[in-house]
Amino acid sequence: MSGNPLAFILGGSPSDQIVPPKGNAAWLTGTASGAMAFIAVFALTLSLAVGRMADFWSLDLARSATVQIVAEGEALDLQTSAALEVLRTTPGIKSAEIIADTAQIALLEPWLGSGFSIDTLPLPRLIDVRIAEEGVDLESILLRLKAEAPDASFNDHSFWRAPILEAAQRLRLMVAVSLALTAVIAVIIVVLSANNALASNQGIIRTLRLLGATDAYIARAFVRRITLRATFGAGAGMVLAMMALIFFPSPAQTSGLLSGLTLSGLDWAYPLLVPLLAGLSAFIASRMAAHYHLRRVT
Repeated sequence: MSGNPLAFILGGSPSDQIVPPKGNAAWLTGTASGAMAFIAVFALTLSLAVGRMADFWSLDLARSATVQIVAEGEALDLQTSAALEVLRTTPGIKSAEIIADTAQIALLEPWLGSGFSIDTLPLPRLIDVRIAEEGVDLESILLRLKAEAPDASFNDHSFWRAPILEAAQRLRLMVAVSLALTAVIAVIIVVLSANNALASNQGIIRTLRLLGATDAYIARAFVRRITLRATFGAGAGMVLAMMALIFFPSPAQTSGLLSGLTLSGLDWAYPLLVPLLAGLSAFIASRMAAHYHLRRVT
């Protein structure tokens, strides 16, 4: 199976004429490779989008925190002022602003409904904290808050970040397993196509052997046809998937879980690997299947 790779792609060898250009193996290989490539591109896109969303949410949470003060009357106001002074004089704190009661009520409305009075619910005093890129000394700020505002608690949102990162890792693992299963199915189809093509041309194979053709010469023709069909089919599936992705809304147009479920920047280069990998897998699988089948043909 050695030789010039360019000649393998372009063809022109006399051995290329021994494989019928049409048949069940032809459409099966191309169609299956296209379908697998289409699925693979969307799975790859999902993996990249999940990574971007997890990084964005984790970074946003990492650069924000909330200080909660549970006290009553004058003590609440005094500790709020003290906590603000501590936060605004701590290196690494970009800003610290009190969250208005109306904003807290708006956050509670999905669970408690609208129309309830603020006087019926003992709301704590909340301070929204924005952390600079260089970060903050958490131990130092906790000690200062404990001394100046004993009823204040500092929440750096690590409780919320951990599940997001864990969910992203699990989803990436599921996508990787899906891609692996897609590749396995594609290889199985290629092997079946190769066996079908070889089995349906037993007479031609025996005649070529009588004329002195080697198994390598015979196998080369089948491997080339199957490899090119798989590559072109995967290329077509990749193009269709990328065209579908163009119509997906961009991150600026959407929000929520499915925001950014598309490709951006250099990410568009990753789907180009799908037909290349499909062709390489088809070459290896069909080569092994062809040589195995020819050894059994007498």
